[in-house]
Amino acid sequence: MTGGAASPRSQVLFYVSGHGLGHASRDVEVIRAMARLAPAVKVSVRSSALPWIFNGTRHDGIIALNPVDVDTGVAQIDSIHLDEEETARRAARFYSDFDRRADLEAAAIRESGAAVVVGDIPPLAFEAAARAQVQSIALANFTWDWIYEGYPSFAEIAPDTIDVIRRAYARTTRALRLPLHGGFAPMARVIEDIPLIARHAIHPRDETRRMLNLGRDTIVALASFGGHGVDLPYADIARSSRFTLLLTDHEEHGGTGPENLRRVRMDWLADNGIQYADLVAAADVVVSKPGYGIVSECLANGPALLYTDRGHFREHDVFVEAMPRLLRCRHISQDDLQAGRWSDAIEALVAQDSPPERIATNGAGVAARIILDTAES
Repeated sequence: MTGGAASPRSQVLFYVSGHGLGHASRDVEVIRAMARLAPAVKVSVRSSALPWIFNGTRHDGIIALNPVDVDTGVAQIDSIHLDEEETARRAARFYSDFDRRADLEAAAIRESGAAVVVGDIPPLAFEAAARAQVQSIALANFTWDWIYEGYPSFAEIAPDTIDVIRRAYARTTRALRLPLHGGFAPMARVIEDIPLIARHAIHPRDETRRMLNLGRDTIVALASFGGHGVDLPYADIARSSRFTLLLTDHEEHGGTGPENLRRVRMDWLADNGIQYADLVAAADVVVSKPGYGIVSECLANGPALLYTDRGHFREHDVFVEAMPRLLRCRHISQDDLQAGRWSDAIEALVAQDSPPERIATNGAGVAARIILDTAES
């Protein structure tokens, strides 16, 4: 921490959903932007998200991370399959005990001395903040009531859950709504639209390719399926492909493969100052599913997106409708994905014209200023 000791008014508490990587990765960008604007800011995070996502900020002494279950998200079998009934069962258990959880979190908020609570987007954050009499800010592109109302199983398994969530959301002080959004009805009075939050590469594309020993003119496809992953036969896919396949040990751990399969360890990237957004920028095409994290990084860094279906998740439809206006993209069926029939689609994407629209990706700085102003108000 630089800039002197933080006053109580510079303390911010984030509640971050543990579902996927998109929530945490964009919140890390906001936290970094806050630290640049106010070096004395003190940030704590309460989340069940994977701790390594926050490592960059923890090493800088910016945040303290507290592992806490703050919501239940969606039950993922892997990154492209989910279990709707298990999603409802988990939510029913969590929200049946919501009052006790909210009281415990309100006590934690008071103890932290936080001037503002930021939630992305656990309902618990806003209910607890209200009980602690602390301002709260929602930061997201969707709300969980909107996701859950698309699952018929909630009516039978978790009949009261969506109402509990909506009442909690209605307690927020401000709602910073990101592009490509859905939901937000309980927060309608306090919505402010802000630009996309995205991770940007810190190295030039050619420099990253040189560090990874990738040819300047080689077609590179980055496989990126987030924290839940997908079991794909990457070595076989590479053998039958006309491109270089790049992946990290989040996708596959070790093993042999052909020369056009490049595996990169995340610890090696960290040791060499390479961030995941640098891999995205170095790729010609990212192969993934449409989620906020990877779509925002493609928009910010330039590669095309070859995407497959991700199961019944309402955000998917919002992205699929909007992406052709903003991003070179193309759909691949799960059958073709599993079989490794990628080459034709990847070559078509490389040749595809630029999309008709551009979208601002400076939302981290915008959100950081609003949060800091709220903490000082």
